[in-house]
Amino acid sequence: MVIFRIQIGLLVLCTLGLTGLTAQPLMSDYFKIEKVKIPDGIELEVGGLAFDDQGNLGVATRRGEVWLIKNYQTDKPTYTRFAHGLHEPLGLNFKDGAFFCAQRGELTKLTDKNNDGRADSYEALYTWDLAGNYHEYSYGPVFTPEGDMLVTLNLGWIGRGASLSEWRGWLVKITKEGKLIPMATGLRSPAGFGYNKDGDIFYTENQGDWVGSGRMTHLEIGDFAGNPEGLKWTSREGSPLKLKPEDIDDTKGLTLYQYAQELEAIKPPSVWFPHTLMGISTSGFVNLKDEFGPAFNGQMLVGDQGHSKIMRVSQEKINGVYQGACFPFVDGFSSGVLRLEWSPMGDGLYVGMTSRGWASTGAEDFALERLVWSGKTPFDIKSIRAHAEGFTIEFTQPADKASLADPTVYQITDFTYKYHHFYGSPVTDKQSRTIQKVTVAEDGRSVVLHLDRLRKGYINEVKAIGVRSASGQMPVFGYGYYTLNEIPGGGKTIAETTEPTSETTSGAITSKNLTEMPTSWTNGPDQEIVMATKPGMKYDMDFFSITAGQKIKLTLNNNDDMLHNLVITLPGKATEVGEAALKLGLDGESMQYIPNSESVLFHTKLLQPESSESIYFVAPKEPGAYEFVCTFPGHHMTMRGKMQVYKGDMF
Repeated sequence: MVIFRIQIGLLVLCTLGLTGLTAQPLMSDYFKIEKVKIPDGIELEVGGLAFDDQGNLGVATRRGEVWLIKNYQTDKPTYTRFAHGLHEPLGLNFKDGAFFCAQRGELTKLTDKNNDGRADSYEALYTWDLAGNYHEYSYGPVFTPEGDMLVTLNLGWIGRGASLSEWRGWLVKITKEGKLIPMATGLRSPAGFGYNKDGDIFYTENQGDWVGSGRMTHLEIGDFAGNPEGLKWTSREGSPLKLKPEDIDDTKGLTLYQYAQELEAIKPPSVWFPHTLMGISTSGFVNLKDEFGPAFNGQMLVGDQGHSKIMRVSQEKINGVYQGACFPFVDGFSSGVLRLEWSPMGDGLYVGMTSRGWASTGAEDFALERLVWSGKTPFDIKSIRAHAEGFTIEFTQPADKASLADPTVYQITDFTYKYHHFYGSPVTDKQSRTIQKVTVAEDGRSVVLHLDRLRKGYINEVKAIGVRSASGQMPVFGYGYYTLNEIPGGGKTIAETTEPTSETTSGAITSKNLTEMPTSWTNGPDQEIVMATKPGMKYDMDFFSITAGQKIKLTLNNNDDMLHNLVITLPGKATEVGEAALKLGLDGESMQYIPNSESVLFHTKLLQPESSESIYFVAPKEPGAYEFVCTFPGHHMTMRGKMQVYKGDMF
């Protein structure tokens, strides 16, 4: 068994001014990560997980294979290659004696007809066109209660997300009779989708063009989730929408929620995952089961590929609309978390991972692990619920009533994201809420925070780090992010309907980001360096050399499909600067993820995909191995290199 320590990034106890507390707990005290052994020679880049009717674990890989694993709970699991020759399947399911997977261009049924443990029938249930773009991923299937299958189709990438072939950017249903029925669009990168405990369909989305941050959205027939590329197919037969791409105008300056008040088809997210604060690339999800105890029953667990973690989601329905909160849960997985699946044997949650091309904080290229509950319940926020005058915070265990009643132990900040065609969005219109009154429940398990104001369509960062349990424990995390779409009963609070009016200003130091050549450089720069990016969170060079005192023009071309910057640091300081960028919180993106640090010498701004920037600087006088790094959260461990400064003639 391998147990990973869970990092939580909370304030140290001494800063809270509280005494008589027990040691700060870690989530690893309650949930353990165990490795499932993968034999040498098997590249188990997990694209899908599904258990068969015998309890064996099927694993689809991005390399086009399906492996059947027996005895996976032991130190000696057995692997049999059930199928091969597939085109990057990114989903797997099992029903009526067969496996089903969505390849890039078809929905396939895999059957072992002669019972030798290997598929001898590969049946194409439905095929769809491909333009050949490397981002045309296909996910699924998920079975409907009627036995039909749901599939989601990723957009391509040509500088921005593009629907290059029919129904790309859509949730579609493939009937038992082999007919495709389009259901909803506005999807960009819908890697995770499925049903909640009440039988409603949700999907998870990653930050990108038209998507300010990761999010989860409830999808119904005819919904538009925000990315207009898929609207180019609404004139096709069977489309449940009539919107066209030109109907979406991001020059209005509206948020996605505000736009939904104008166009009924727009479906705002039920839960936003604030970028870098919760994750950077949301993936598959499952509904929580008794295997993890009663504390979080009815909630969801959601994976994050880039941060190699699992988050927790608690939702509710207000005025018929889903909304809710996300919370940190467990990190420290070995690779990028893509798929989650409960074992029918009741031995925990199986987690399938991959990082090739999609770099992750987990250092391994791929992994298969199991998350198990220790039987102990952590003290933490169980749920956040909307109240007519604020929020109700419920805890997993009874809390000390004196700390519950203290308004100074709470902090609430609300904010939103821009809705535009650019990649991602900074946090915008951030405001601190005032707690006017605190009402403590008799049983000590919950508290109502009465606020000065509630704003519909905003994300609320809710912190209760200073609350302690009846036995003196601090919360494991003590914070979450609640997306407020509706206010119960109307209340006395104010709904925000106007355009955001303020935005956090950049804290970046402009003298370190000189984008015009100084007029004193009459003969131009002494040396020009041009760098680019490549897939997998890499620069196209990891070393360059210059001479002390030289005038340098450095150009970064971001030809990747993610946001990147380039920060030059003092020798040995790249990791420190990258970690400082992680701690910028809600101000991170508006600061270009450049911490105000003496270790930062020069930097580009945070660059959109398919954009570039040139900066000018004079090389340091002191020779040495300076470093350059991308400080966008999650990138600094892999996207880095050395700038060697020589004294005088380098040869």
